[in-house]
Amino acid sequence: MYYYPYVNRYIEFYNYSINNLEDFWAYQANIIPWFRRWDKVLEDNHPFYKWFVGGLLNASYVCLDQHLETYRKDKVAFYWENELGERETVSYYELYNRVNYFSKFLQDLGVKKGDVVLIYMPLVIDAIVAMLSVVRLGAIHNVVFSGFSKNAILGRIEDSKAKFIITATHTYRRGKKVDLLSVIKEINVDSIQNIVVLDRSGDFKEEGKYVKWPTYKEFVYVPPVPVESTHPLFVLYTSGTTGKPKGIVHSTGGYLVYVASTLRWAFNVDNDSIWWCTADIGWITGHSYVVYAPLALGITSFIYEGAPDYPDPSKWWSLIEKYKITEFYTSPTALRMFMKYDLKYVLDHDLSSLRMLGSVGEPINPEVWEWFYVNIGRSKCPIIDTWWQTETGGFMIAPFMGILPLKPGFASLPLPGVLVDVVDEQGNSLPPNTKGYIVVKSPWPGMMMGILNDDEKYKEVYWSKFEKMYYPGDYAIRTEDGYFQLLGRADEVIKIAGHRIGTFEVESAILENDFVAEAAVVGVPDEVRGEVVAAFVTLKQGVSVNEELKQKIIGKVREIIGPVVVFSSIFFVDKLPKTRSGKIMRRLLKAVVLGKELGDITTLEEEASVEEVKKAYEEVKRSIV
Repeated sequence: MYYYPYVNRYIEFYNYSINNLEDFWAYQANIIPWFRRWDKVLEDNHPFYKWFVGGLLNASYVCLDQHLETYRKDKVAFYWENELGERETVSYYELYNRVNYFSKFLQDLGVKKGDVVLIYMPLVIDAIVAMLSVVRLGAIHNVVFSGFSKNAILGRIEDSKAKFIITATHTYRRGKKVDLLSVIKEINVDSIQNIVVLDRSGDFKEEGKYVKWPTYKEFVYVPPVPVESTHPLFVLYTSGTTGKPKGIVHSTGGYLVYVASTLRWAFNVDNDSIWWCTADIGWITGHSYVVYAPLALGITSFIYEGAPDYPDPSKWWSLIEKYKITEFYTSPTALRMFMKYDLKYVLDHDLSSLRMLGSVGEPINPEVWEWFYVNIGRSKCPIIDTWWQTETGGFMIAPFMGILPLKPGFASLPLPGVLVDVVDEQGNSLPPNTKGYIVVKSPWPGMMMGILNDDEKYKEVYWSKFEKMYYPGDYAIRTEDGYFQLLGRADEVIKIAGHRIGTFEVESAILENDFVAEAAVVGVPDEVRGEVVAAFVTLKQGVSVNEELKQKIIGKVREIIGPVVVFSSIFFVDKLPKTRSGKIMRRLLKAVVLGKELGDITTLEEEASVEEVKKAYEEVKRSIV
């Protein structure tokens, strides 16, 4: 069924791409239109690689204008629906008109090439209009997930030096209005010149910096601003274990070539595809595989604003049936949630339109893989298990077009032009079936350009652990036949429902409570969300433990980061276990909260002796309140 004879052909194709890297990507770059072709395919100034140097293009042109002289002009670009049953359909030509009109509006406000525009919007078509309008002018968008709080937004404004904000009055979640505008109104930053508001409520009043999203009246053409291939397309913030969230900067040319190529390679999308990637545009999956890759390839997509199981657990499956979705790309977190419900919610719907399924955000365990394959794919749809990151821009490992043999729990082989290995602590390649660090040994066009305002952090986080190898921070195993199994983070990022939240961010938020002395958090398994947070907190002297303190901690974290952070438990302890150098031994804390013995921990901090760890382990167990 998966055309196994093609495996050898794929291996030949893959080897060619690795051995002829620049020629391969030069040819592949024809997947998008250019105003001016590049002078140099790859400029190797390690670790600051530049792709298609000298090339000129515009992302809005790539996504829209190029299709107007083809049959795709009147093709559906997006179907949209929300929880209330409201619907919208927009063709490529209609989307083009709306983007031009809004581009003119932004231009008149003063948005120009190089400006950063922060977008804080729900998953509606106008949010995509906003992204494409910003880049049409050569500006740079910084999209913030609509579940984040004012503090998270403020930090991104200050770091990115955003000059404009585009937002909406509200979104919908589980049948209720969720106010977005009030969050923005709590932010007062002098550098913000204007705040554009999509009025979904009908009662928004313009005042001061706040201006209303314009009502489309007539066609206005705004020429797309040619930008360099290396011009930043967007900055998107991602969490880490130390310090504030990092502003990941992606290029225009290399990124667009890469995401368009990888979507076609992984899912074999074509002119008949009706593609549904369930991600929000506030995350890299939404950037790459809701907006840029599908539009660059001229395919039809579906987007949905709302909770996956509201008003009942059949919602997603009814939408697949209704819109005849052909490729469906979602997260193991969502699938685990659906597995709790009666199977009738799935089986009552005709899902025969589906051709391929996909998984993103975290490793998919075999039980979930089997449930997805049998019940959603009806045992006929290949599952494209993808491994990649915000920093990589697009898929790195995935079963090429579904033609490779599939193994539950394995992400398959690297995609063309991506050289991946598993190495030990010294950077030496490991033999098959040995746990180690996954690394990328050659540059690729979708790679980030760097961290905004922090070149040293970029070098330290991604390039310092191993010489000339990109270090993503994940553990993996490679089998004898070259398949990669991802084993989760080697650092301390917690993935809640696919959202990466740094331990440092959560701990810092907890410490904002004046009664807290120290805090440490770990991720613990959760059946629905993948992981949730367990917190260990020491209180300041004289503070008595009570239930109210836990609620204050949760409230403060939600205020600073947002409701995406979900706690399983909060433990009050006398002290936190640390290494001699002061590092908190989170692995020990994780063992405590999971009820495991110390012997179950396979890796300990090098600076701590076994006796120290055992002693700290027993003390934490005894002191938990």
